[in-house]
Amino acid sequence: MKLEKILDKLNSFEKNAFLKIIDNILAEKPKNAKKIDVLLSEGNRDLKSIDNINIAKVFNLVDEEFSKHVRSEFKNRTKQFDIIVDILIRDGNCIMKPDWFSRLYDKELKVLGNKLKGFERSILDEKSELDTKRKRDYMIYRACLHTAYTNDEANNQECKITTDEQSILDTLANQLELSQEEIKLIHYLIVPIVQQKIDDVISELKSSGLLFFSKKFNTVFIADEVVRILRKARGKEVADKFTKRVLRLFREPQINLICKKHHIDRKLSYEDKIRLIINEGVSFTSILKEDMHREDTTLTERKKTLNLICDKGLRISPALKGTTIEEKITNLIKYFEVIERDEKVGISHDGYEKLLMDLVQVFSDLNETVKKAFELQEEQVLTNSYLLDFNIKPRDILELLTEQELITFCEQKEIKTRGELILNILDNYKDAENLYLENYENIGFRNLQALKENGLIVKEANLGQKFEDITKTIFSKLGFNVNEKLRKALNTKKDKIDILLTIKDKDVIIIECKTVKESGYNKFSAVSRQLKSYDKIAKKQGYSVIKSILVAPDFSDDFVKDCVLEYELNLSLIAASSLLKILEGFKESKMKQLPHNLLMRDVLIQESNVLKAIGK
Repeated sequence: MKLEKILDKLNSFEKNAFLKIIDNILAEKPKNAKKIDVLLSEGNRDLKSIDNINIAKVFNLVDEEFSKHVRSEFKNRTKQFDIIVDILIRDGNCIMKPDWFSRLYDKELKVLGNKLKGFERSILDEKSELDTKRKRDYMIYRACLHTAYTNDEANNQECKITTDEQSILDTLANQLELSQEEIKLIHYLIVPIVQQKIDDVISELKSSGLLFFSKKFNTVFIADEVVRILRKARGKEVADKFTKRVLRLFREPQINLICKKHHIDRKLSYEDKIRLIINEGVSFTSILKEDMHREDTTLTERKKTLNLICDKGLRISPALKGTTIEEKITNLIKYFEVIERDEKVGISHDGYEKLLMDLVQVFSDLNETVKKAFELQEEQVLTNSYLLDFNIKPRDILELLTEQELITFCEQKEIKTRGELILNILDNYKDAENLYLENYENIGFRNLQALKENGLIVKEANLGQKFEDITKTIFSKLGFNVNEKLRKALNTKKDKIDILLTIKDKDVIIIECKTVKESGYNKFSAVSRQLKSYDKIAKKQGYSVIKSILVAPDFSDDFVKDCVLEYELNLSLIAASSLLKILEGFKESKMKQLPHNLLMRDVLIQESNVLKAIGK
C-alpha cells in the first residue's frame, strides 16, 4: 500500500514516530532540500500540519537519507532486524494483523532453528556433499564472526559486535559472495537467537519509522516505499516476483548451478528450487553474473546469455543499454524498479476484476494458491482492490500458474495460444479508455517502455496527440463543456489551441498540453508566447479568456517561479498526476461538474486543496 494511503488511515499519534524521523532528516539539510522547500512554505514547516499527499512527496525526496537511517538501524544486530525484515519484505506481508505477524515470526524462527542444525552438520561433517571451496568460505566467515563477537570477553565485557566490526564482516561476506541467508545462518550459529514478543517487535519497528500500527484497524502497515528501502538494506536488489520471473527463464541445469553454490538441495522440484533461491536472498546480480554459469564460461558467452534473457525471455524493447555485463544488470534492475513503482496494472482495474472471476471459474483452488504464495491472511483475497493494496498485479497472479494451466485457461476462454501466453491473456482483458487514463502520466513523460510493460503500444510521434486527447476526456468527465466546434473556429494555420472549455456565454478557459521526456517542463518563454497569441485570437472574436491552464507531467522550479511573475496571462499549472487524482476524487463526490473556481486560485494547482473542497 502506498504511503499516502496508509497515512490517510492513521491518527496523528500513530504518525508521530515516522514524522519525527523525517523531521530529523530535514534538519540535516538533505540533498533535495530546495525541492522540499517548494512543498513546505515558510509559514508551514511543520509536517504534522500538511496533508498526507505532500508528506508522501517529501518522503520520496528524502528516500536516500531514510535509507541511511535504515542501514544504521541494521547495524545493531541485537534487535534481530534481519529475521524480522525478511518477513516484512516478502510479497504480500506489507499489511497484516499482529496475530498473523506473530504466526509468521514463530514460523520463521522454527524454520531457522531447523536450518541451523542441518547447516552446522554440513560444515562440520567431512563427508557432507558441501563443496570444499564453499565450506572453506563458510569456515572463514564463521571464524571471523566468532572473534568479533567474543573478543569482548577478554575485557570482562558483554559479547557484542561493534559497528566497525560489522562493517568489516559485511565486506568479507560480499567478497565471499555469501547470500543473505548464508550470512544469517552463520551469524546465528555464533550469536544466540532471543525470541521477542510481537508487541515489542512492532513497537521497536514503529519507533524506527519502519512500519505503522493502526489501533482502529488493529493492523500493521508497511508502505511500499519503505519495503523497497528495507529490501535493499537486506541485499535484495529486486522484488521476489521479478527474481522469480527471471529464474523461470533458466534451464534446470542453470538452476542447479545456483543451488550447488548456495547449499540448496538439487533433488527438489524445479519450482521448489526457485522458491528457495529467492528465500535465501541470493544476490540478483550474482545470479546473472556468476552463479548460473559454469566456471569455464567466457565473458562473451555470459553477455550473450544475459542479452537473450532480456531480449527474448523478458521481451524488453527497446533493448537495455550497457556495454559491460555489470551495466546491463544494473539497467535490468532499474527496469524492474520502474515497473514496481508504476501504479498501473497493465490492464484496467475492471479488466483485472473480470480476469480474476474468469480464473476462478477455471481454477477453483486459485484463492488458496494466491493466499499461500503471498502469505495473505484474509479468507477471500481475489478482488482487484485487495490485491493492489499489496502491489500484486495481474501478471503476478498469472505467473503462479504453470504453462499447461495457462494453455488450459486460454483454450477455455478462446484466447490465442501462439506466442507469449501471459501477454495474450492480458491483452484479452484490456479496457482501452481506462487503460489510457491509468497511463496518463507515462504518456506525458513519453515513457514508451512503461507503456509497453502496461500493455499499450503507442508510436512516439503520436504521444503528444494522445496526451491531449486524454486531457480532453478528463475535463469532459469533470463535467466541463469541451467545445471542439468553437476551438476549430478560433484556430488559425499558425495558432492552434489544444483544448477550449466554454464556461458561460463568452467566458472560456484555454488548456495547453505539453509532454516532456525529462523531469520538469521548463520552456516558459515558448508557452507564454503561445498562450498570449491564443488570448488575442479569442478576444478578437469577442470571447473572454478567464483562465489559461497548462497541463504537463511535471514542472521545474524555475518554470513555476516564472509563472508566478507572469501577470498578463492569468496562467495556472497542473501536473498530469494531480489532474488524474482530481478526477478520481470527483467520481466519488456527488457533483455533476467540478466548480471551475477551484482551478482559478493557485499558480500550481494542488490536488489536495481541490479534493478537500469537493469532499466537503
